[in-house]
Amino acid sequence: MNLPTNTKPWIQGAVVGAVAAAIIGFTWGGWVTGSRAESDAIQRTNTAVVAALAPVCAERFAAAPGMENNLVELKKVDSWSRGEFVEKGGWATAAGKTPPDQLSAIAKACAVILAGA
Repeated sequence: MNLPTNTKPWIQGAVVGAVAAAIIGFTWGGWVTGSRAESDAIQRTNTAVVAALAPVCAERFAAAPGMENNLVELKKVDSWSRGEFVEKGGWATAAGKTPPDQLSAIAKACAVILAGA
């Protein structure tokens, strides 16, 4: 099969251009794969849930009986285990249906709020 003389450089140029466009797009253009976009969306959602529910947790803690004693006990606990203290106290649980992965994040954020109070 005889191709016109200009066809081969055009095909090579198209292939090189497509590869260059893909490299530039994924490196600097902000292109992402579908799984990466979904992962980013889940991460943003979890962050928003924690940001919304941590103040609610702090309010529940403040409204609980014996709040002063609980706050003293919270501040006695090491900073890295304060989230567990809040989680065990039940203040981070929203209506009993908080997913376990978000529960610990909410409890940690709530402990940060409470320790700063």
